[in-house]
Amino acid sequence: MHVNTQEVATHLVQVSAITKWGSILRKSKLDELPQLFNVLMGDMSFVGPRPNLFNQIELIQERGKRGVYSLRPGITGLAQIQKIDMSTPQLLAETDAKMIDHMNVWDYFKYIFLTVFGKGFGDRVRK
Repeated sequence: MHVNTQEVATHLVQVSAITKWGSILRKSKLDELPQLFNVLMGDMSFVGPRPNLFNQIELIQERGKRGVYSLRPGITGLAQIQKIDMSTPQLLAETDAKMIDHMNVWDYFKYIFLTVFGKGFGDRVRK
């Protein structure tokens, strides 16, 4: 992103704030590579609810009501492959809860596969 870009959730970032290189990183998912360190450290999982920002109060409340914080945060999940982002907090929390309730080994690897091959667009910059 350009210098002095406002620090907001990805879905609120203006397209003009994204550099050409940044756009390539986002589309290729290379911007997610640093999160692999968090997975290796045990702070995150490959699959789980995406971490929210501290100021996303409505999302925090919705997730809290549904027990979403019982699962370690992840790089991808059901909401990302269904193109649900943090702009719809209630729907996102409901989808996260559904994922947790129905999680199994098959789904875990399916979410990873679908994300790697193009379905993981939940936290995208809107045009």
